[in-house]
Amino acid sequence: MNIILLGPPGAGKGTQARRLVDERGMIQLSTGDMLRAARTSGTEMGKIVADVMDRGDLVTDEIVIGLIAEQLKGDNGGGFIFDGFPRTLAQADALDSLMAKVGKTLDCVVEMQVDDDELVSRITARSTCGNCGEGYNDLSKPIPADEKCTNCGSSDFKRRADDNEESLKTRLLAYYKQTSPLIGYYYAKGDLRSVNGLGEIDDVAASISGVLEI
Repeated sequence: MNIILLGPPGAGKGTQARRLVDERGMIQLSTGDMLRAARTSGTEMGKIVADVMDRGDLVTDEIVIGLIAEQLKGDNGGGFIFDGFPRTLAQADALDSLMAKVGKTLDCVVEMQVDDDELVSRITARSTCGNCGEGYNDLSKPIPADEKCTNCGSSDFKRRADDNEESLKTRLLAYYKQTSPLIGYYYAKGDLRSVNGLGEIDDVAASISGVLEI
């Protein structure tokens, strides 16, 4: 099964993607992770990515699609999770074309619905392990009392510089202008399923599993 997790920044897409990886053996295709991995890979595509990023330029849709195409070459029985891509209608069309070209289908688009005010509270309270990327939140999943990551034991915790109310409002505006049209796009195609993204992590995971079984 190949799916897209769709929702505003801080909706919990990355957290739920990791759950699906662990529970269903799926492969998470995160744009940021792919770009970072490509930059240090030494491949021809990696050299292109490194050159663009070193110049401070934005990575083009063509490059991202190229990276995704490389990932889709493998035969993964669990399927793929697109996390953070597509972000625009043009990217959605490009992904549709790529999937058809490699003989794969998009089975479901899961929209994680959240309230903006709650989203601000959630994001300004979050942090991650600098070693393994495990996510924490002062409200729902605080850093352990011994200040050691429950996943890897590291004590290196980080907060994103843009995880503040002002930056979040800017990112939300970009989401509503560029990405939210995808909700109607995938609804019209019959692929959209919506879940409440504001519950406990386990409850949201159960809701996602439920819509994937439909």
